[in-house]
Amino acid sequence: MKENKGEKKISILLEDLNSLESYARDLFSFLPLPVCLVSSIGIILEANPAFERISGYKIEEIIGKPIESIFDKGEIEELSRATFEKGFVEGKEINIFTKEKKKIPISASTTLRKSEEGEIIGYFIGFFDFTDIKKTERELGNAQTALLNMLEDTEKEREKAEEEKNKTLAIITNFTDGLFVFDKENNLLLINPQAEDFLKVKAEKIVSRPISELSKIPVLKLLINLFGKRIKKIFRKEFSLNENLVLEVTTVPLIRERKKVGNLVTLHDITREKMIERMKTEFVSISAHQLRTPLSAIKWTLRMLLDGDLGKITKEQQDFIRKTYKSNERMIKLINDLLNVTRIEEGRYLYNPIFTDIESIVQSVINSYKDEIKNKGLKFEFKKPKKKLPKVRVDIEKIELAIQNILDNAVRYTLPGGKVTVSLKHGKKEIEFSVKDTGIGIPKDQQNRVFTKFFRGANAIRMETEGTGLGLFITKNIIEAHKGRIWFKSKEREETTFHFTLPVKNSLKNF
Repeated sequence: MKENKGEKKISILLEDLNSLESYARDLFSFLPLPVCLVSSIGIILEANPAFERISGYKIEEIIGKPIESIFDKGEIEELSRATFEKGFVEGKEINIFTKEKKKIPISASTTLRKSEEGEIIGYFIGFFDFTDIKKTERELGNAQTALLNMLEDTEKEREKAEEEKNKTLAIITNFTDGLFVFDKENNLLLINPQAEDFLKVKAEKIVSRPISELSKIPVLKLLINLFGKRIKKIFRKEFSLNENLVLEVTTVPLIRERKKVGNLVTLHDITREKMIERMKTEFVSISAHQLRTPLSAIKWTLRMLLDGDLGKITKEQQDFIRKTYKSNERMIKLINDLLNVTRIEEGRYLYNPIFTDIESIVQSVINSYKDEIKNKGLKFEFKKPKKKLPKVRVDIEKIELAIQNILDNAVRYTLPGGKVTVSLKHGKKEIEFSVKDTGIGIPKDQQNRVFTKFFRGANAIRMETEGTGLGLFITKNIIEAHKGRIWFKSKEREETTFHFTLPVKNSLKNF
């Protein structure tokens, strides 16, 4: 009886052992993580279906393969060495290569496998696929890992943002221009040391205050008056604090994600440039005045010779003297243009504004060009308004010069047989003057320089070598001093039309 009981117990134990082995095999097969068994010499002895799916190999293809044929050789050798030394490895980042040679990043963990006698016979290796880690985390319910990763990423982004902030603050602090930064409610967020030095203010006393309060501080009031309490856009507007400091003010809207979040105000020191410009203007003025007297003496001497006041001269002598007289006249015109430019730059160009009839001024200038228009064979038309124009308050001498400069260009650069048309018309609040010609036109790539000093178009230089390049610069300043507008339209080798307007009601308080 005792032997039967013993045999029955052994039979039960064997059954339990077989069930346990079957359970272990089932667990190994259905485990969602890829796992394989590696021998102590690096040969794959067993692998589960999950390993089969990720590698692309069938089980029979995997078993017997060297482990380095599937994993990166250097990485798997280091992983194996660490496993044999420590007994396990957790979360080692390595790469596995599929049958199609696709490289997949994984996080591998290992543990040693020992025999009943304690002898090392190999190790198990299991891993996560990093390319689908979020899905794996959701499937495994590993919310804690996801949260930790998120917090780690947030901390890295915070550190990165802090680093960028420090870089920006370093640039702003050491910037050679003065800077003000306002938020969208026009509160001062930041002022850099250079702006503090320019305006003699302290950041701690004005930062966070609204622009309405800042405007009550005398030195800031002068600045804020330039761009207003709502900070309108301005570009390179001069702001003079004193004789030794001239600033150039520019405002720029700050845009983030297509929304305005504030304004940046920059103060650029142009004191040295203004000083050099003033010295240059003074030099030109002095030189021009010094040249004007001897040129005038030469002019009248030549005139006396041509008129025979100093005795008879031969025809050949008369031709030479006439050429010299014309050259002297061109030199006098250049000197006069230079003097006009210096007066413009010094802000003292208009002298005697009076109410007058603009049509009579235009007609007077046209009459002075009748002979030249006739000799050149040009067609000419003056389109007068049907109704009498109201009087405008202008400096007659300067407006005559502006009209003359525009008409002179039209006549000079229109080929024989071409047409010049002068027009006057009355708008609601202004009188518009225009000159249209069928001349050589202005090259499109040079049109933005037409009203600058000393500019002459390349095609104009080829056609007419004489010219100072100052006429339209002077004209623009004359018109703008009268609170008018000037502009043009041109097509090269076809036509050009210059327009300017003069306001009808204009007190010219700034004259």
